[in-house]
Amino acid sequence: MVRHVIGMVDPQGVRHAAFGVPTEEERRHHYLWRIRNRLPVGGQIGVFDRSHYEDVLVVRVQNLVSRAVWEPRYDEINEFEREIADAGTTIVKVAMFVSLKEQKRRLGERLERSDKYWKYDPSDIDDRALWPEYRQAYQDVLDRTDTDHAPWYVVPADRKWFARLAVTELLIDALGGLKLSWPAPQFDIETEKARLAAS
Repeated sequence: MVRHVIGMVDPQGVRHAAFGVPTEEERRHHYLWRIRNRLPVGGQIGVFDRSHYEDVLVVRVQNLVSRAVWEPRYDEINEFEREIADAGTTIVKVAMFVSLKEQKRRLGERLERSDKYWKYDPSDIDDRALWPEYRQAYQDVLDRTDTDHAPWYVVPADRKWFARLAVTELLIDALGGLKLSWPAPQFDIETEKARLAAS
């Protein structure tokens, strides 16, 4: 998805962050620490491949931390997103969902094609057994963290072409709402035109 959608813009203006299992250093900090360190600066488009939501999804379903730990995170996430929105960041949160049937088809393809082996992880099969738990965890995320300053957009993703189109449209709408303009030149235009003509 990232390659297809963000590949349409100048990569100099994009900051892509892929979040996997937290590193040892990341585990020594608050779970939002690694997210804060990867936020885009003004003028950049930030793309998170996974995010702080793993800390109320995976940790919950896999019982990696107690409910007393993950339950307060919904409010912490809302406060965090409010803070960065108030600082001028436009947040576009996209949840893409594939059906259990489509997931099985894609996993099968990864096992059949050598160019897709790298995408396969044996834990994907274990996670399929937890499908109902993941569905409930995702529903709770959507219910508890869909806010005016950081709304969720749910995109059905069984058909990749549709998911790519939907996400592209969301980003075009978000960028259009920013009322952007080209930066002012740091030189005198007429002087430079005269210099060019004389060269």
